[in-house]
Amino acid sequence: MSELAQRIHDLFTELVGSGAENGLQAAVYHRGKLVADVVAGEAAPGRPVTPDTICYAASTAKGVAATVVHVLAERGVLDYDTRIAELWPEFAAHGKDRATVRHALTHSAGVPVLPTGLPVATFLDWDAVCAVIAGLEPQWTPGERSGYHPLTFGFLVGEIVRRATGKPVSQVLAEEVAGPLGVADELFFGVPPTAFDRLAHVEADPAGMAMFASFAADLPLFRSGPPALMPSAALANDRRLLSVDAPAWGVLSARAVARMYAALLDEVDGVRLVSPARLAEITTVATSGVDQLTGAPASYGLGYTVGTIGQSPAGPTVFGMVGVGGSAAYADTATGITVAVTKNRFNPVEMTAYERVHALAVAALT
Repeated sequence: MSELAQRIHDLFTELVGSGAENGLQAAVYHRGKLVADVVAGEAAPGRPVTPDTICYAASTAKGVAATVVHVLAERGVLDYDTRIAELWPEFAAHGKDRATVRHALTHSAGVPVLPTGLPVATFLDWDAVCAVIAGLEPQWTPGERSGYHPLTFGFLVGEIVRRATGKPVSQVLAEEVAGPLGVADELFFGVPPTAFDRLAHVEADPAGMAMFASFAADLPLFRSGPPALMPSAALANDRRLLSVDAPAWGVLSARAVARMYAALLDEVDGVRLVSPARLAEITTVATSGVDQLTGAPASYGLGYTVGTIGQSPAGPTVFGMVGVGGSAAYADTATGITVAVTKNRFNPVEMTAYERVHALAVAALT
């Protein structure tokens, strides 16, 4: 075990031993090489976490969805400035005809909210949800503002991919990203039935959930869809919803998503997902300002947050996505470091495990 891996192991032993966490995974890559792959605790009572355990990682998967788009762009299948309606004509309704793939990736398409009364059963039907989104009136002119699209992002990006390729986004993920990297059985949008035996059971952190509940009830983020689809341990354990091919969330291992980010930065075992020029484009801030859904400052590249981990400053060369509940994956174009952490104690207001692993990696590798 490397010195860095030992330090992460010691940290995880402390967190699990104190009761702060139940189960954890961390993976760190540097310049295309895996330098730490650490697990601790239980995936479920009596079942230890292993490196191939998969865990609900919420919006960490949005970075995976964006990566699928970039690989397709690299191959000339689509372009960021293609109007969504060219691929998906129904989306042009109510003045959305000028919205582009770039707007979808930067959370500026203007359709961040699903009707709160939408039955959960509708969410299990890809075509039905896409029809609802296509029929939405934009809350702002596409490109005029940006506001986090918690649920609609996954269907926007997924339908763009489906219309461009003729294939479901999960299939494209497997064929174009996860498969070439050897992690097709650890990186999912919709989880296949054969993988559920490796799924970690998620438990709510009472203190974190209490603080989350105390936030302003009128914050638009909390009215972005049906209450049953708002972040919770119950959602994270709902196999019906986890089976949905919707990149608004995902189920993955830390080592799989870290390997994906590493292959954006560098060649990993002969695979590099995008060119250096495209990497520079997709990790440059495209929109910046007060987010219309969260009310907080936000800077987005093409499908990733840039310069922050959650709401914590992390430097202008750091890009990735956090998942509500505490999982995250980020990479740094300057240092070549990629860090991913998954966990199954659901705390929507703190990122302690990820932030401490990230700090250990930076200290050891720079």
